[in-house]
Amino acid sequence: MKILHSKIYGQEFSGTPLLVFHGLFGMLDNWGSFGKEFGEMFPTHIIDLRNHGKSFHSDEMNLDAMAEDILNYMKFHQLEKVNLLGHSLGGKTVMSFAILYPEKVDKLIVVDMAPKAYPPHHQGIIKALQSVDFSVVQSRQEVEEILKQYIQEKSVIQFLAKNLYWDENKQLAWRFNLKTLAEKYNDFVASPIKFGTFEGETLFIGGAKSNYILPQDEYLIKQQFPHSHIIHIANAGHWVQAENPKDFNQAVKEFLS
Repeated sequence: MKILHSKIYGQEFSGTPLLVFHGLFGMLDNWGSFGKEFGEMFPTHIIDLRNHGKSFHSDEMNLDAMAEDILNYMKFHQLEKVNLLGHSLGGKTVMSFAILYPEKVDKLIVVDMAPKAYPPHHQGIIKALQSVDFSVVQSRQEVEEILKQYIQEKSVIQFLAKNLYWDENKQLAWRFNLKTLAEKYNDFVASPIKFGTFEGETLFIGGAKSNYILPQDEYLIKQQFPHSHIIHIANAGHWVQAENPKDFNQAVKEFLS
């Protein structure tokens, strides 16, 4: 049984643990300051999804397998019941888990993601990442220059470049498993959440400048998550937690308290 890599804050506290999952091409480091802040209130586990960060690589990448990763993680850490928070792909993962194992979830927070299938929309990023030849590039700066040819937004390039590291052969490499993420992309992005319902309290947090949660998604959200409400955070796009951390953290605190 392979266990997801995590960083745990506030282990000394009692209370329902909060498990936090990042989005596609992200890693737990993106949530470090959030983990520190919330770890002062209750145990907060910031976790790398499979094929991301320091978690294991696998040829399998679908929502059922990723939900099972959460189950295995909880068994390993002897957690009976948790609160879950997931952003983007992490949001799809926690929704899948809550529907499959509702008795293990107290409260659910889904960040800028609906339970629907999304049309493929990362082809440009995948092409950019695949265009980096690590047998040739010698520095992070060279990698960023290559990404610039495909990606306009500086913030996206910086976000992706956080995944660079020097491997055991003293060569730069991506931490995520690009091969599987590219091959299995449709299995996790273009698939809806399996039908079912989670009756627990659920908060959907969208970015006011993002189009991931649309007004017409509300019907589907309420069908599968009947005790949910949806809020949008001002001055934030898809990376809500990074673009307006003050309002985002406040919304999470109010919901969990």
